[in-house]
Amino acid sequence: MPGKKIIHVKSITEFHRSRGLEAPQHPLISIVNYADIQLSADTADVNWVCDFYSIAVKRNLNAKLHYGQQEYDFDEGVMFFIAPGQVYGVSFEGAATWERSGWILLLHPDFLWNTSLGTSIKGYEYFGYAANEALHLSEKEEATMKGIIDNIRQEYHNNMDRFSQNIIIAQIETLLFYADRFYQRQFITRKISSHKILSRFEIILNEYFSSCKQMNSGLPSVQYIAGSLNVSPNYLSGLLKSLTGETTQQHIHNYLIEKAKERLSATTLSVSEIAYELGFEHPQSFSKLFKLKTDVSPLEFRAKFN
Repeated sequence: MPGKKIIHVKSITEFHRSRGLEAPQHPLISIVNYADIQLSADTADVNWVCDFYSIAVKRNLNAKLHYGQQEYDFDEGVMFFIAPGQVYGVSFEGAATWERSGWILLLHPDFLWNTSLGTSIKGYEYFGYAANEALHLSEKEEATMKGIIDNIRQEYHNNMDRFSQNIIIAQIETLLFYADRFYQRQFITRKISSHKILSRFEIILNEYFSSCKQMNSGLPSVQYIAGSLNVSPNYLSGLLKSLTGETTQQHIHNYLIEKAKERLSATTLSVSEIAYELGFEHPQSFSKLFKLKTDVSPLEFRAKFN
């Protein structure tokens, strides 16, 4: 993506115009059939950034979406999410197919003003560069999403009244809830690979401390662990939460506490020395975490063994 010209699309109306579509019926929300979009020859030579949300399912485009550090293949039934202000590009692996299909929900943040979704939408992790993968949908799941999209389209194609915004917002929230459910299903159906990641996670932590990296680099970060596993931090935490009920940070803390217990019970090192040995910059931070996790201070724990 670097080095390409960036085209900034500021409104949904401008998006429609740039794709050869009729003007949207509502300036802040639109649903587009992907088969209706006109693809220009220079589409693959630029990157795009839009001032609105995009939720889409696209098929048979013979192209890949470049978004953050990931590539999404449009040949499969995948669903992906782009937030305002994020850069993406499309590369074609040949001519775009005429059998392409799917839909795009375009949603301007202004449509969410004074609604609960205006705040909560930022909490969905799949709206971000850190999302490690698109959502792969079964036919039944895709039909569920399509049904919600049809309901939204029907509502804003009717004469908008004072109920319309709330009805549409409720439908969008339902769609996002289903996306959360389907992502969890995606984690569960990949349990074998997930458990392999969990095993590698433990190996990476063991290697980090056995090589004394913490002495120079400090405590292992979530970013470091995720990078060593070639997954995004959000993906790793979501996967671990699904498998164990705890996030990556919680797993790191648990590991540190076990190492600390070992040093407290089997050595005469001071609490400060153990804290520095584990990679803590301040002994107080170590003592606070230990007390939080065990309900006793490091010295109280050590006293049990004397």
